[in-house]
Parts: sequence; C-alpha cells; structure tokens
Amino acid sequence: MRTTRTVPARSVPARTALIAALALASASPLLLTPHTATGAEPKPVAREGAGPDRGSAARSPASAARQALAAPVTDLSAADATRGYPRQQVLSPDPENPADKSIKLGLTPYHAIAPKLNDLQALGDRVSVEVAGRSAGGHRLYLVTVTGPETARQAQAQARMRELIENAPTTAAKSPEIKASYKTPVFFNNNIHGNEWEGTDASLKLIEQLATANDARTADLLAHTRLYFDITANPDGRIAGTRANANGFDLNRDFVTASQPEVRAMRQIGIDKQPAVMLDLHGYVNGTLIEPTTPPHGENYEYDLFLKNTYANALGMEAAVNGLGHTPAKDGVEPAQIPFRDQREGWDDWPPIFTPQYAAFHGAVAAHTVEIPLAVNNSAYDKLPVDELRRRSAINVDIAGAAIRATLDYVQTHRTSLVADQIEVFRRGATGAAQVPVSEETVPGVPGIGPEDVYTAAFPRAYVIPAGAGAQRSATAAARLVDHLIANDVRVTRATRAFRLGGRTYAQGSYVVDMHQPKRGLANVLLADGRDISDKVSVMYDISGWSLGRLWGATVRPVTGGTLSGVPLRTVTAAAHVGYVAPRGALRLRLDDPSGIAALNSLLQQGAAVRQAADGSAIVPASARALAEEAARTYDVAFDATNLTGTAPLHRVRVAAAVTPGELFALREMNFEVTPVSTDVLNAGFDWSAADVLFVSAGLEHGDLTWAARTALDAFLAGHGLVGRGATGAALNSAAGLLAVKPVEGNGDANGVVRVVNSGPVTASAPDHGFVYAPVWFTDLGPGVRVEQSYATGNPLVSGHWRPLADGSGGPSAAAGQASVVSGPHAVLFGTEPLFRDHPKGEFPQVGQALIAMAHAHSG
Repeated sequence: MRTTRTVPARSVPARTALIAALALASASPLLLTPHTATGAEPKPVAREGAGPDRGSAARSPASAARQALAAPVTDLSAADATRGYPRQQVLSPDPENPADKSIKLGLTPYHAIAPKLNDLQALGDRVSVEVAGRSAGGHRLYLVTVTGPETARQAQAQARMRELIENAPTTAAKSPEIKASYKTPVFFNNNIHGNEWEGTDASLKLIEQLATANDARTADLLAHTRLYFDITANPDGRIAGTRANANGFDLNRDFVTASQPEVRAMRQIGIDKQPAVMLDLHGYVNGTLIEPTTPPHGENYEYDLFLKNTYANALGMEAAVNGLGHTPAKDGVEPAQIPFRDQREGWDDWPPIFTPQYAAFHGAVAAHTVEIPLAVNNSAYDKLPVDELRRRSAINVDIAGAAIRATLDYVQTHRTSLVADQIEVFRRGATGAAQVPVSEETVPGVPGIGPEDVYTAAFPRAYVIPAGAGAQRSATAAARLVDHLIANDVRVTRATRAFRLGGRTYAQGSYVVDMHQPKRGLANVLLADGRDISDKVSVMYDISGWSLGRLWGATVRPVTGGTLSGVPLRTVTAAAHVGYVAPRGALRLRLDDPSGIAALNSLLQQGAAVRQAADGSAIVPASARALAEEAARTYDVAFDATNLTGTAPLHRVRVAAAVTPGELFALREMNFEVTPVSTDVLNAGFDWSAADVLFVSAGLEHGDLTWAARTALDAFLAGHGLVGRGATGAALNSAAGLLAVKPVEGNGDANGVVRVVNSGPVTASAPDHGFVYAPVWFTDLGPGVRVEQSYATGNPLVSGHWRPLADGSGGPSAAAGQASVVSGPHAVLFGTEPLFRDHPKGEFPQVGQALIAMAHAHSG
C-alpha cells in the first residue's frame, strides 16, 4: 500500500479528484470515506521505521538474514533452451499452519497454495509452475505461467525472439516473425506487501478460469501471450500478516539494492521473461487507485512510451472496476481514481525502488501499482468482525480480478503495438537516441500533460570504474558494484590494456559501462548522481536520491563525450576477484569496506589475535594466514604485507541494537554479533553482560523505560559506549548525559545524497558523500567533542528532496557546515543515515568503526 495526502487534482475534464488516505499505523476500522482534495501541504507517510511493523527489527531472526545473504538466484531462462510448455511438476505440500493470517479473511493460506497449484496443473496443458526462489523465511516463491502449449522448438523460437528484441532492436522492429508469432509477456505480481493479500486469490481464481475456458477469445489470448503470475511475492508476510518479510524489509523499497531474496527473484523474472506489461497488486486505497502517477516522473525511462500505454490501460481497468457495480452507499466502495489525472503530486514514480518503476527499465511499457479499496489489515484486521473482513476481502478479490482481466483485454487488443514500443525502448538505448519529452503531441490521448510532467536525462557516453593503484578507495567496492550492475542486466566491459577516454588515462582492468546499450536507463539510474528536485514538488512519496556511484564506496566517473571506438574492451559476466593474501609476514586488512569489517569479525570469531593499527586498519599475524586466506575467498578482500605490529588487541564486538530492520540487516551483513533490543525488551529484563556496545536509532525511548530497566541501562552506559543515529539516538545520548552536544532536527521529510567533509578517525576512509533521511546535525559542542564529519558548505544536497520548513528552518542551508557526525570518549552520534535500508554500502564502515571504537574504549 501507498498512503498519501495530496494537493488538488489537475484541471482536466475528467472528474473531481477522489482521494483516500489510509494511514499505515492507524487504519480506521470503519469504512473509509474519500474526501475531496484541498490545498493543504501534503506529507509523505511511508517513513522508515513507521507504521504497523515498527520494531520488527527486534523480531527479525539472524537465520533470515543468513538466508537473504546466501539465497541463490534462479535463472528461469535456462529452461527455455531445452523445454517447451507446459512445465509441470508435483509440488510437495507445506505443513498446515492454523496461525496463517490469511485464514481469518477467508483467503488462501500459504500452505494451501502448493496443493492448489498441483490441482491447476492437472486441469490441462496451459498451466506450468516453477519455483523462482525462496523467501528470507525459507518459503518457496512460485511463478505460474499460463500459455498455450509449446514444443521445445517453439519455446526456443520464443527465447530467440525475446533476445532479438533486447539485443538487436533495430532488426527486431523489422521482423515479420516477431510481429506474427511473438508471445507478448505479461507479469502479475501479487502480495509483495504481506498484509495486502487479495491479489494472490484473484490470480489463482483467474488461472483456473484460463485453464478451463473453451471459448475462442481465451484460446487466441493464450496463443499470443505468456502470462506470468508471481503468486505471492512475500510469503513470510502473508503468513504473519505483516507488510514486511522475515527480515522486516518492505520489499517494494528494495529494488535498487536487491538485498532480499524475494526481490532478487522478482528482478530475475523481469530479466528472464521481459514483460511488456505488468501489474503489482496492493491494498488499500478507497477508491481503487490505479497508476500512472503524479510528478515527478522517473527521468531515466522512456516516459512517452510508458505513459501512453500505462494511461490507456488504466482507463480500461477503471472502467472494469467501476463496472462491477460497487457503490459507496451499497458496500462502501468509491469509484476508482488515476493519480496522473486526479491528483497533482504526492504519489510519484520518481525512484526505481518500486516494482512497476523498476520493471520499466527491463522493457515494461505499461506498469501499474493497483491499490484495491477495502482495508482488512492492521487495526481493521484486529477490530472488525470476521464476517465483515471476509465481505471486504471478497470485494477486493473481485476488484483485483477485474483489473487483471481488463489488462488482458488491453494486451489482446494492443499486442503488436506493445511489443513495438518495447522494441523502441531498447532501440533508443542501444543507439544512444534522444528521449522524447512528453506532451499532448507526443502522447496523444493523455489529458492534462504539462511542463510539470517533463523529466528527461542527459545520458553520458559512458561510465568508467577505474582500476589500478590509487584509482579506488576500495577494490572490493568496485567489484561489488560491477557484480551488482551485471545482476541488474547492465552490460559492463573491462579494458584489456590502458586507454584514454574523456581526457583521462585509465589503467588496464578498469571497467567501462557503455551507455549505448538497451538498458541504459537502468545503468544511469544506478550510477548517476541524480537530481535535486526540491523545487519541483512540495512533497515526495518516498526517497528521492540513491546514487550507487556516490554511496557504494567505488570510484565512478561519467564520460560525457568522445568515442569508445578503439578502446580495448571485452564484455565481462562477473567482476574480477580482488581477494589476496600476501605470501609471508604479518598482514594488513583495511576496514574501509563492509566486507573488510565482515572479514575482521570472522577472524575474531575464530580466535585470531588481531590488533588495530594507528590508521584504523587491522593487523593479522602470520600465524593466522590460513584464516586470512579463507576470509579473502569468502569476502573478496585483500590482506597486504605490512611491517606494522598494531597497538591494542581487538576482540569480537557484541552489539545490543535498537535499530530499524535495514540497519539490523547491515550489522549482520558486516558479521557483528547482534542482539536486537527495544523499550519492551529492556522493560522485560535484559542481560547487559552479553553486550559490549549499544547502538540506538529506533524503538528505544529512555523515558518509557521502567525504573529497573532505566537503572540497568544507565549502569551499562556508565561503563560502555553508545553509538546513536538520528533523533532517537541523540535523545538517548542527552538523557544519559554522555556527549555534550545539541542535536538539531532538519525537515523530517528530507532525504537524499549529500556532500560531506570527513575529519575524524571514524570517518577517515569514508566517501565524501552520505545519505540523509530526516537529517540531524549537532551544535553547541562541549569539551572533548570531536567533529568526525560535517555537511558541506553551500547547498550540501546533491540529489533528492530537502526543503526548509515553513518557518525557514530545517533546510540544507541551515545544515551547511554543521557537524553531521560527532564523537567523544563515551559516544558517537550520526545525523546521517549510513545504513539506510542496507543501501549506502560505502557508508557502512563508519558505523563499523564507531562500534569497534566504542566497544574497545570501554572494554577494561
């Protein structure tokens, strides 16, 4: 679900705007009544740590993190080379779970899905089931394909045409075979938010209808399309009745980072199946909300093609949903709404973190979030009678089904033009063609297009990720970034010898991303700085900046001109390994990358006698070379020879952490031994002897602790260190009297990539950019307080959305030059978000260094 308040609708002859805001944290148990939009300043509400799953970090098991980090990606395209359709298998049953939250709603519990899919496959030769992966909680992710039967040769022909569309789009555009016989791929994604259930049941119901229908229209549909259904994208949340998965992650915010196995599975479906159209079924906004969205629109995809098809399909879905006959008076259902037409801002498609927006980069020319209307989750689930919940769920299933069927009608009618538009997306990328700005002339039939809708990107000619001595802060970070690009189906090449490009000379082994490639939009959205859009709209729905080039710790250089002709490049399918162990003597491990921190913690866990050098690196004795070799292979880090002996011995750091789910996951990714805590955990009694340091950013309020819990916490902090992040961490610091600073909270709606100046040992190896989300800075610094990092002077915001508050305070100019990270003998405080949603990888070591410093400063 997305939730938002909005400003007035556009002036188009459509109808009055119908707006329904459903707060995540406090959904009303009553039927929601939409209100006509007013001119009130809108506020985004999907904030990290807010909503019904707040505190879920304390419930996220370490096993789920291990599963997420290690889960392989299923290559679904491999079967195309050898198998036709149907591809049927008998699924083993899951143990019956009477606690599955779907049951109360009269919907299909997870344990009933496998038997249901077995039954659907048995209905004939149209339904196939594949396992696309496993969730963080270990549950199978089912991909169902519905299509007419295909021999192995016919399936191979479809795969060949699909490859031609992406890899040779100019040729594909002229292909009579593609026009006549290519099956349009359509993808329906269900239940990505676990407590938005009904898309799953609507899809199961439709699959059964398609499997058994004998009419000519259905036969024609399945002869010319492949329909893919991700039955439940979030089985962990479906079972538990939570928005998030077992790691506490909102999967519909993870597509840039792909930290979770469910998202990697969806990403691979998009790459392997290459859908031209996709629906992501959510809830609950009354009336049913159907994208396309309000400005700002993602500048890196071909928005003219996207808007044309997405708007037209939205009109069909609107008619189908309204045609069911539900009314506010009869059953509490308002008419459907289309944000692009009916709202002005507050429900944007700017960041590629959402499923439909990410799908556009893999060739989807119509992609939608569809929010079905009647709330059955959160407080409604707990307070409403079962009969009322089931009435609502039944209506929601019907409405979701109507949206899916209308999409099938659109695809059946516009199959040829949809494929042609997908080919054009890839052609523009491959040839470096200019984007086409949207207007009433370039996108006829879409009313109300104005200058506020026009966003285009200036693509560089290439990006270079340099190699060689001095080119990288971290070779491990460069390798991670390259592998991430390749996993996203971005093409990467590597230089076989030194070369000169854009006025610079680069060493052999440097990576080059040629921006004349089919998925240039995805390459650019990941690597570019992004844009400061603070002056474009008054509010953003979620994050507005995310640059991997600035936040992942690797050097990335855009090349704006010149030619790649003559540059000695070869395509790579994986980054070259950088793991290395010097053959003799003591070893030095840099701690400027999360993998370096993870390797250190692994060595300490195994009893290696590691010491810390004056520059913050770790010195590993020659006697631990075998352990270092294992760590180099596992974490792809380098252990260089050194004459340093180090000073203080290091020990395994045990962290008590009151943090967001993303931060908890990042700590575990760095191999820290973490025990999640919260106000409730401390009030229930907590054994502080199991912790060396406390990290607080969310879910722990000093004033809400019992006397006994507060006394125990104060005693721990008197002899141990605190690492605090944001307003919550700063408040605990103030309550405990550890570090004499005044925290200043900026605009709570602000987020983005910022320029910073590093000046202390905690941030010594950090990038000169950081990430903020409700930024904080520190003034009135007392004795002994060291400034570790400051916001840059001028306007520190590089990309994102950061406005002053109504009184002029809280903006980037107020933060400029102020301390963003401070430290002292007993605490380190962060005003930035260095672990945000497991994303800004280059920032992670700051937290790692702070935890190590605080744990060892007070270890006796």
